[in-house]
Amino acid sequence: MKAYVFPGQGAQFTGMGKDLYENSALAKELFEKANEILGFRITDIMFEGTAEELKETKVTQPAVFLHSVILAKTIEDFKPEMVAGHSLGEFSALVANGTLSFEDGLKLVSQRALAMQKACEITPSTMAAVLGLADNIVEEVCASIDGVVVAANYNCPGQLVISGETTAVEKACEAMKAAGAKRALILPVGGAFHSPMMEPAREELAAAIEATTFSTPICPVYQNVTANAVSDANEIKKNLIIQLTAPVKWTQSVQQMIADGATLFTEVGPGKVLAGLINKIDKEAVTANA
Repeated sequence: MKAYVFPGQGAQFTGMGKDLYENSALAKELFEKANEILGFRITDIMFEGTAEELKETKVTQPAVFLHSVILAKTIEDFKPEMVAGHSLGEFSALVANGTLSFEDGLKLVSQRALAMQKACEITPSTMAAVLGLADNIVEEVCASIDGVVVAANYNCPGQLVISGETTAVEKACEAMKAAGAKRALILPVGGAFHSPMMEPAREELAAAIEATTFSTPICPVYQNVTANAVSDANEIKKNLIIQLTAPVKWTQSVQQMIADGATLFTEVGPGKVLAGLINKIDKEAVTANA
């Protein structure tokens, strides 16, 4: 079965999407529509901007979303049998499988970015990558720390990202190293995504999601929150609202997709991060890039 996967924040690079814009009339039309919806020329920043400009939250998330979704729309014989996206990538996946329209997906991603930016400004918070520890050890260490720190991204076996208040994450990193982690390093991110620190953003985004039409998809989406196949529009909506404060169960999602018959994983969007993670989750998995 053909599975398509969509990357999240961090995959952006200067020049992303430029070849699509120049070589596909459909892509150009959609990029220009995106400029109108967002109220600024995001294409100028994507194609010519600096790394710093691309890192701006209001730019990063819509840019990665646009690259993924527009690339998917230009793939001949695009017939996904299952889809999944990592964090932000879940919105791209939901456009790809017909749950969300292009316009609604972009509006939600833009609102998500701005809501997350506001939440990041309330309390000093951050994320850290922990390498070389079993999931349960990471969870136990987080639980032992005073303050808010939780497992946020289950990326692949031996690679977890933790998230929370800056002081709690720093303490957790020291405790992870003491527990045998190969590395525990603070990431250059704006705040504590996929943790309780995102509750204000979740509330703000929930209202926007509730007001958006979700259609029955053409194939199931394996959502970050449950790691299971979901085809019911209302259930998809509910899980998407929880996503901002819940962990991204990427390892579990990929394992479930394989168990359900995925034979080829095609990564759609900037970078090759997900293909790399999938190969670490299952060495037999066949991956490709669109």
